[in-house]
Amino acid sequence: MYRVALIIVAIAASVAACSSGTNAAQADLQKQADLYAIDQIEVNWHKAASSKDVDLMMSLWADNATFSFNGRTLAGKDQLRAFFANEAAPFKAENHWESDTPAYKIRATVDGDKGTLYFECHYIDVDTGKVEVVVAANQKVARENDKWVITEADATTPQLAP
Repeated sequence: MYRVALIIVAIAASVAACSSGTNAAQADLQKQADLYAIDQIEVNWHKAASSKDVDLMMSLWADNATFSFNGRTLAGKDQLRAFFANEAAPFKAENHWESDTPAYKIRATVDGDKGTLYFECHYIDVDTGKVEVVVAANQKVARENDKWVITEADATTPQLAP
């Protein structure tokens, strides 16, 4: 009887070890999928800016998102849409800019349904090849309705440091 009990305990321990390993692997896989989805915000930001696609840009934001820059804060999608459609230099028809981010300047984190995303936007004039503007974007992101979106963003001119 003692031997049977030991066998049952050993089997139960093996099953528990396998399932905890599976849970850890699933958690890691979910984290990697979330980081990829958060990174797609940067990809689509630059696609939207390069193609002047305001609708694509707006799809990246939560309904109640805020965006701060140059001492100004916009709140909600109506204000954000008006800014990108009417004021943002990359979206102006006269600017033939390509938007890019050096990959090594992208940083993302995830913790459950919240995370952060940092990247720099290098806006390059297609006609001259000159970098016109460099902007650093620090963002808080969240999963809303199974989609990662920007909830808060702060844009500044990045400072070079050693």
